[in-house]
Amino acid sequence: MTLETFFAAHPRVALGFSGGADSAYLLYAGHAAGAEIGAYYVKSVFQPQFELDDAQRLCRALGVTLHVVEADVLAAPGVAENPPDRCYHCKRAVFGALLRQAEKDGYSECIDGTNASDDASDRPGFRALGEMRVLSPLRLCGITKQEVRARSRAAGLFTWNKPAYACLATRVRHSPITADDLSKVERAEQALKALGFSDFRVRVDGENALVQVLSPDAARAKWREITAALAPLFAGVALDSKPREASL
Repeated sequence: MTLETFFAAHPRVALGFSGGADSAYLLYAGHAAGAEIGAYYVKSVFQPQFELDDAQRLCRALGVTLHVVEADVLAAPGVAENPPDRCYHCKRAVFGALLRQAEKDGYSECIDGTNASDDASDRPGFRALGEMRVLSPLRLCGITKQEVRARSRAAGLFTWNKPAYACLATRVRHSPITADDLSKVERAEQALKALGFSDFRVRVDGENALVQVLSPDAARAKWREITAALAPLFAGVALDSKPREASL
């Protein structure tokens, strides 16, 4: 199956649009194939502001209307407690909000940007998508992350080399999730970006933060600047000595 044949069979769909490389390419490819795609961004405390900014930027470039749906994910059962299957409950809440609005707008099918490189065996969120009958065209067509990036670059999409960015909830390690923790993480990661880092995570463990970057040596060279930027947010700041694996 190709994306063209997929969209020929599903000519009118709602897309869970995150602003990342996968869903950005899917939106572009669907419109290129002549499908009517409603782009839906679910706004919550789990998503940093720059993701919404990127989603709006791409939709403006493509001449597409972006529908922004608000979701109180921390109020959903099984989310704030941060259990091992938190992603399952979060996906249920996020796509539940999306599907309700999309149905009101006349869409009967929903798609997302899961690609063929994503491992569904260890991600509870995939189970939620299956239960809610959300289709994943990139995965169904065997399109990998590497191919998404290559196609996006050829199409001139600014998202072609955008690092993968898991939701802010993944930064809270061993405790319940609070809006305050998520706000601290977002501000801390904005600070790292301002210091020139492009692929990183700031993990929260109680009152402390663990910084993960591609090159710990580069972080050590700027450690005074990093700790100065993060000191107002956390009681302690440590550097993970192991290099962070690059996002695909």
